[in-house]
Amino acid sequence: MPTMLVHRLAPQPSAGATAPMTASRSHGVALTIGNFDGVHLGHQAMLHRLREAAAAQHFVPCVMTFEPHPREFFDAANAPARLSNLREKLLLLREHGVAQVFLCRFNAQVADLAPRAFADMLFAQIGARWLLVGDDFRFGARRAGDESLLRARAQAGGATIETMPSVEAAGMRVSSTAVREALGRGDLARARALLGRDYRMCGRVAHGQKLGRQLGFPTANVLLKRLRAPLAGIYAVKLHGVGAAPILGAASLGLRPTVSDALQPTLEVHLFDFQRDIYGAHVEVEFCHKLRDEQKYPDLEQLRAQIALDVQQARAYFLRA
Repeated sequence: MPTMLVHRLAPQPSAGATAPMTASRSHGVALTIGNFDGVHLGHQAMLHRLREAAAAQHFVPCVMTFEPHPREFFDAANAPARLSNLREKLLLLREHGVAQVFLCRFNAQVADLAPRAFADMLFAQIGARWLLVGDDFRFGARRAGDESLLRARAQAGGATIETMPSVEAAGMRVSSTAVREALGRGDLARARALLGRDYRMCGRVAHGQKLGRQLGFPTANVLLKRLRAPLAGIYAVKLHGVGAAPILGAASLGLRPTVSDALQPTLEVHLFDFQRDIYGAHVEVEFCHKLRDEQKYPDLEQLRAQIALDVQQARAYFLRA
């Protein structure tokens, strides 16, 4: 059977409080399965039902997910940009009440796992007593496993299975693909309708080339640690993680064609009226409004003038918002 890492996400209890349950042989597991890329409204509906069932039966609300994304394993060069990296996904799952995550390393062994062996992993290895899956859920090698096989295996072990239909929002089926397409078009309003929140990306602030400082607009260089980003361009943003309140700013996300031949995206955030040193801080950038697409300029002076206009437009956006 594949080996899984277990991430316990429940917050530490305050003094005198009861510690949250974690999955074990003495605590039943309520489980749902998926990639949960972006934790959009469809995922959130599943997590809400998971918490309900877990509370009613005194089970631990758990998620099983995969790393890397199966599409990255089968065709890394053509896999879509992730909406959330692993850290972001775990934080979002925690926000939605998941106590424990079973992280399955997706490799050749998992890809070739027979459907019955996959079902055994859920009920025998993880110990699921209650399982929630989407109405289009398929599993095992060549996606040959279906709901009927799961139900037969669950019934033999005394477990219960529920299926959840697709969720619709903004007149369309909610999916990670739909969110990705909206972000790629720069349609943040559509992405917000599908996610139930503004899109955010996390990363640590690191030293960069200091070009923004030379141009009169110092920036926080946020490390993304991903080959592709689901959006690009210049945005009005809020930065979270360096104080009680978010800090307003303007951000550039892309390949910086005027000053770089980089192959990986860079996220740089100019914060309004902010002077603190935040190197090393782990921050979250919330994308509120797209100002324009990325563009290459013939010289730094024209780039400086455009940045000044971007900052002016971002400030104006927040005054209207």
